[in-house]
Formats: sequence, C-alpha cells, structure tokens
Amino acid sequence: MLVLLPPSEGKAASGRGAPLRPESLSLPGLAAARETVLGELVELCAADEDKAREVLGLSEGLRGEVAKNAALRTAGARPAGEIYTGVLYDALDLATLDAAAKRRAVASLLVFSGLWGAVRVTDRIPSYRCSMGVRLPGLGALGGFWRAPMAEVLPEAAGSGLVLDLRSAAYATAWRPKGEVAGRTATVRVLHAPTRKVVSHFNKATKGRIVRSLLTAGAAPKNPAGLVEALRDLGYEVEATAPARAGAAWALDVLVDEVH
Repeated sequence: MLVLLPPSEGKAASGRGAPLRPESLSLPGLAAARETVLGELVELCAADEDKAREVLGLSEGLRGEVAKNAALRTAGARPAGEIYTGVLYDALDLATLDAAAKRRAVASLLVFSGLWGAVRVTDRIPSYRCSMGVRLPGLGALGGFWRAPMAEVLPEAAGSGLVLDLRSAAYATAWRPKGEVAGRTATVRVLHAPTRKVVSHFNKATKGRIVRSLLTAGAAPKNPAGLVEALRDLGYEVEATAPARAGAAWALDVLVDEVH
C-alpha cells in the first residue's frame, strides 16, 4: 500500500542537526528536479525579500520564512515526519506508533511537497515554506513543473498494490495516477454525515486517524475494495463509488457524525 499525503503549511523548526544531503532523499529520480526548485527558491529568497514574500504568498507576519528559505542549504535537517505538523499529522501522531506500525509508516507513506516533490517520513529535510501552488519566476506553477518528473518516478513507487490518495487538490496536480495504477487508486473525502458537507478541519483530522488506524491494525488491503472492507472493520462508515471507466480512481466517502 502506498499512501499519498499532503504536507502541512506550518512546519516544526529545523533544529541543529546536520544540514540537508539531497543525495540521501528517497526517490532519487526526482533529484535533478529538486535541485532546480531548491536553487530557484534559495536565489529568490536571498535576493529580494519583498518579492519573495509576494511570490510565496506570505503575510508581513511571516516575513521570517523568507530568510529561512534563503538558508535551506545550511539549515539543520530532521526527518520529514517530525517537520510536518498540523491537524492531519497531529491525528496521525507518528511518534507514538508502536515499532511495527512505524515500520509500516516508513514503507507506505509518501508526503508531497512543492519543494521536494515527494519524500518519505524518514527523509531528513530542513523546515521550509513553498507550497505546490507557488509560481516561481523561473519555473512557473510548481504543480505543473513536477508533473513530468513525477510521471517518471511515481508509477514505480506505487508498485502493484493499493494507492490511497489523501492529498488536497493543489498537491494532486503534481501527479495523477493513470492507466492500471488509477484502477487500484482510492481517493477519500470526509463528509459530515448530517449535512454531507466537507469541513476542512475534521476532514484533515479524520484522514490522519484513518492512516493511523490502518498502520496500527497492520491492515494491508491490496485494492480499493479491500480498503473499503478494512475501514469498515475498523469502525468507519464508508460509501464507495467504483470508477465508471477504465483509468479512473475509486471514490470513497467516509461519513463522520461529529465535528472533532
């Protein structure tokens, strides 16, 4: 099973660890694209703070993020699972998983990123600010930039099993499973059952809890139908829609009664 996650907008501080070693990151086929984005971002943030803040969509109160980006090559690095914070990652709570569940997390979780493309939770990265929706002056929209390198690398990473896609729309633009990979991909919405509406906060929290439940239970569904069965066994109310055509993903709605 491969689980595709969005990053968090806010991130933990880098700390004082050894700096980034780009060659150590997972998915080495993305190395050249990562270096291109990293170079553009560092140059932008080192040259003109006001322009960088505008490009990155940062408020005056987040001006310090520009200096942080300018120092990415020398900043301390920590495992991505510690860098990413926020509602989904709080609910997932990687640090408190037992040893077996942590091994499953390392093998199955892939976090998408405007800067790195995608990383494993054990990949050591510095804290940064660069969403997939950013348009860097020399590269354009990062979602479009990443599409070609991702198309080369991600099908192999997906292997032959289930792909559980929990990304937000902006990060889904970087790679959309196609062909037979799409047929074993499931996307998930979390709906407030009484209103059938998506509410951002508990959408993210429930997705984090879903991943934690699967990892803790050692569930290993091979396909979307198996995922539906596994989630129901874990106590989730799930409605599934099989694809109407070949090359499309399954759509799963997880219904939640309470907003928490």
